[in-house]
Amino acid sequence: MKIAIHTLGCKVNQYESEALGLALSQKGYDVCYDLEPADVFIVNTCAVTNEAEKKSRQTLSKFKKLNSKGKIIVCGCASEKSQEAFLKNKNVVFVSGVANKLKILDYIEKEDRAGAEIDPLPLEYNETYRAAPSKTRAYVKVQDGCNNFCSYCIIPYLRGRSRSRNVVEILNEIESLEKSVNEVVLTGIDLSDFKIDGEKALPKLLEMLSGFDLRIRLGSLEQGVIDEEFLKLGAQKNLCPHFHLSLQSGSESVLKRMNRHYTPEEFYSKVERLRKAFDNPAITTDIIVGFPGETEQEFLETVMFVKKVGFSSLHVFPYSKREGTVAARMKDLDGETKKRRVLILEKLNLTLQEKYINQSKKMILSVLIEEKIGKYYVGHSENYIKCYIKSKKLELNSFVNVKIKKKFADGALAKIVKKER
Repeated sequence: MKIAIHTLGCKVNQYESEALGLALSQKGYDVCYDLEPADVFIVNTCAVTNEAEKKSRQTLSKFKKLNSKGKIIVCGCASEKSQEAFLKNKNVVFVSGVANKLKILDYIEKEDRAGAEIDPLPLEYNETYRAAPSKTRAYVKVQDGCNNFCSYCIIPYLRGRSRSRNVVEILNEIESLEKSVNEVVLTGIDLSDFKIDGEKALPKLLEMLSGFDLRIRLGSLEQGVIDEEFLKLGAQKNLCPHFHLSLQSGSESVLKRMNRHYTPEEFYSKVERLRKAFDNPAITTDIIVGFPGETEQEFLETVMFVKKVGFSSLHVFPYSKREGTVAARMKDLDGETKKRRVLILEKLNLTLQEKYINQSKKMILSVLIEEKIGKYYVGHSENYIKCYIKSKKLELNSFVNVKIKKKFADGALAKIVKKER
């Protein structure tokens, strides 16, 4: 039996889908992660924005075109929020939510339509499964849930309170990956809140990983995690100097309405400290455009702040109203205003990306070869520049040293060099 798993949303969802896929493969099923014909389709949904939730529902129509009689199973944040919306589709045989996604295994071959079964959100991290890695990197989930309750975000209501994975389990999983991949990405809903024995401990975890013979990359972080203990990691050779710090707005008044507990200047000071501790680190971020009540002056403050920080890349998206959040009770802006502001920041983003690529030309970068596209071998450097390399033959899942030549496609053109001793 062939099973196709389709994932929307964050890296945590991706990890959970790969864990589900590994469990299914071990039971003898033929598993794929592409939209292709199958006997059973599983969609791991997202609800971070209205658009993500809409795409989650639209995926069911895509499955029908691939196999009109195929059984569909739904899980994830969108089904945690609105299971009824998915049960309307007659091909949907089972709907679960966020918790205990592995119970899907019990419903794969059931003939009867099981309906919906949404488990309570756990108070402690109690998952026991592991994900199947790709050929070059693996995501390792170390934390789930969120306690921040930003005024625009529904995820704490769908994922539950913050909870951290047992550090021994994390170390065991990474040790098992060491011989098959060359990079591990630590991920969580609020990775900065990772704890050991009830105390925040992300730097301690990274120090424990310093002895592994692979690159360690971090998922999205909150600026508050950047402290003296974290900055000491600048000397750690296997930690990628790539930090995705969630900003959301460069306006202090908007940040207050968002219930984000820092000022732009506090955020900027953390970026400057990272740049002193690490050599030319990539600082990437998220920006929400058109938050309720955002004035032209507040938007201009964001634009000016983005220029001041000089991010290496931005992820820009318009504010999306989420019922059940505090911001949903605020007056929303019109779509045209949001669209215009998004375009302004996206144009600025291209300038920032090119500037950072040019800054990196003086460096010798280590690129993990991930795939071949046409005549180019393609992979990411430690500071997350997507590099295109012309070569007769390179091994996938190997490292090569390169220097950047120029901006190219969605990354940079690079040439192989020998690293000086």
